[in-house]
Amino acid sequence: MSAPIETKKPATPWRARLHEIIFEADTPAGRFFDIALIWCILISVAAVMLDSVESIRLAHGTMLTRIEWFFTILFTVEYVLRLACIGKPMRYATSFFGVVDLMALLPTYLSLLFPGSHYLLVIRILRVLRVFRVLKLVQFLDEANTMTRALRASARKIAVFIFTVLALMVVFGSVMYLIEGEANGFDSIPRGIYWAIVTMTTVGYGDISPNTPWGQLVAALVMLLGFAIIAVPTGIVASEFQRVGGGTVSTQSCRECSAEGHDHDAVHCKRCGALL
Repeated sequence: MSAPIETKKPATPWRARLHEIIFEADTPAGRFFDIALIWCILISVAAVMLDSVESIRLAHGTMLTRIEWFFTILFTVEYVLRLACIGKPMRYATSFFGVVDLMALLPTYLSLLFPGSHYLLVIRILRVLRVFRVLKLVQFLDEANTMTRALRASARKIAVFIFTVLALMVVFGSVMYLIEGEANGFDSIPRGIYWAIVTMTTVGYGDISPNTPWGQLVAALVMLLGFAIIAVPTGIVASEFQRVGGGTVSTQSCRECSAEGHDHDAVHCKRCGALL
């Protein structure tokens, strides 16, 4: 006996309308909502940055605090509405924008317990990434998807490369500890590894440097190796860019999980399989 086929209840009219306004940018209402949201984000981030300036905070601190709480409450209501109009709220809550939306709210509430944590609200600026969808800059979505696929395809190669570099840093750090010793600032192997990281990445703080001829020779080798290492991950990702290519995507958002970046002719959501 075959199992009964699970049927999905149609979305209620208010949820469908709310989803169209909040998540879609192809309608006048949705476009207006997103543009207004972006302006609110920019104003709230500007208020947080101004509050970090002591002279401005002393003169207008009360007003800036009220602005901060106003936008926090506004964004809290918006976040709740986003969860309410999505068929699978947890899918949205665990997505990139879902996490960013939540992190844009928590600092203000945490500031009641931990003073000063509200300055973390500048993370709200990440929400402005929605501007690519609002302005229908589909070509940017294409490039973003291509970049994501290329990074995922090259993840293993880059991981092997990073482990190799870390091993080299441990070796060079240990060698410098043996050559230079405590008299020249290399008082431990971790200290030598720190020097190797700073030197190989061409940062060069200068807080610790070799003084012996052999140590300077090793440092020269590490510097030259650092220049060569910079090109390796670039080449790996560039080759994957050529391999994965690009595609045509739309700005449509899934009503079940809020996933975006679907192919232009997609019928089902690529993330949860729901009908678009």
